[in-house]
Amino acid sequence: MSNHIKEASLNSLKQSLRGRVIEPADSDYAEARKVYNAMIDKKPRLIAKCVDVADVIACVNFARENKMLLAVRCGGHNAGGLGIADDAFVIDLAPIKFTRVDPAAGTVTVGGGCTWADVDHATHAFGMAVPSGIISTTGVAGLTLGGGIGHLTRKCGLTIDNMVSADVVLANGKFVQANAKRNSDLFWALRGGGGNFGIVTAFTFKLHKIDTVYAGPMLYHLSDAAEVMKWYRNFIHKAPDDLNGWFAFLTVPPGPPFPENLHLKKMCGIIWCCTAPQAKAEKMFGPIRAFKKPALDFVGPIPQPVLQGMFDPIYPPGLQWYWRADFVNELSDEAIAQHVRFAKAMPTMHSTMHMYPITGAAARVGKNKTAWNYRDAKWSQVMVGVDPDPANKEKITKWTKDYFDALHPFSAGGAYVNFMMEEGEDRVKATYGANYKRLAQIKAKYDPTNLFRVNQNIKPSGAKRAA
Repeated sequence: MSNHIKEASLNSLKQSLRGRVIEPADSDYAEARKVYNAMIDKKPRLIAKCVDVADVIACVNFARENKMLLAVRCGGHNAGGLGIADDAFVIDLAPIKFTRVDPAAGTVTVGGGCTWADVDHATHAFGMAVPSGIISTTGVAGLTLGGGIGHLTRKCGLTIDNMVSADVVLANGKFVQANAKRNSDLFWALRGGGGNFGIVTAFTFKLHKIDTVYAGPMLYHLSDAAEVMKWYRNFIHKAPDDLNGWFAFLTVPPGPPFPENLHLKKMCGIIWCCTAPQAKAEKMFGPIRAFKKPALDFVGPIPQPVLQGMFDPIYPPGLQWYWRADFVNELSDEAIAQHVRFAKAMPTMHSTMHMYPITGAAARVGKNKTAWNYRDAKWSQVMVGVDPDPANKEKITKWTKDYFDALHPFSAGGAYVNFMMEEGEDRVKATYGANYKRLAQIKAKYDPTNLFRVNQNIKPSGAKRAA
């Protein structure tokens, strides 16, 4: 046992919790410490499976009083594996899994341990949806606190733009609610500031009447990539808010529903999502299909949760991931040439590049209305080297780094925090820009000792403390 943790104190914690505390000697420790990105191999000192707010409060107090490094995980999808750390106390929120839809108010309240699949399942029964990401196994908490970019961004804004309220356990162990009227400074910071300010045990979101969408991928041959990107850069931001489409370089998986002649072929594509009624959507896709006949057209009416889970089988937990990202204002011909060069060199079947538009409704929120700073960027761009085999770690990492280095000069500066590895304080500051100073002040108020620092960390400044 670590010298600074007394056995009696740990036993007292275990007895006080409804959930379990897992230690390295326990049979399920190896499984409990796994995160989505298998390149992350951290060995925490304790993992607490918290089942309610009381458990979270007890664990926060224990970590603080024992001066332990504290990490917080929900879905475990964080790119840099920042839900876990060596010799840390990990608060695992996964058991805090509940959903409560209020159809009259048009809201859903969800536990901090939910994934987006849980939310989609609950809300779809009422013909409604919350804008989230593109992989349904992603945790609600991590995606939301970083901003939340996905299929519905142009129509509904970021996930944080639809966050109504949050239940939060602070670094001093106190429980508060944060919304537009209560602890409004904390509410501002939570919307994009990541896990710096407390542990969110429940979120309430505004719902949108979105049930069936006209959506899916259109794939084009890689030889057409430059032409497709030049058309796409001009088309997407002028499109109605109902229409979202993110661009990707990918390798076609070798199985159904993809035709055999495309298996393992490197291609480019746009993954569309249109929230307009089907008849109107089909008309909107007239010019898209007229631009160039795709090699594959899987766009049609599907339930919104099906779109959300479409890529789950391709990207199960346990793959090796290396991520690099940037915000992008303009997609120049020179940048496109570099993109195509690296697309041709994609090192493995799972490796990819995505460009997510952040125009439409997301761009109409002011830069200082939430902590999320890049409202005036056109895209959030991410390149990821991915493979199941640890032997390919260097290969996928080198491709990603080289790709990023070639495109970074064309970027807007910062990056979406949910796509960042551990890249240092300067990158965090670049990401929050003019909002960083205010975030540091709010951090000093709610977490003056930087207890919550296993994240894209914002260091506290000033002296004002939480009451």
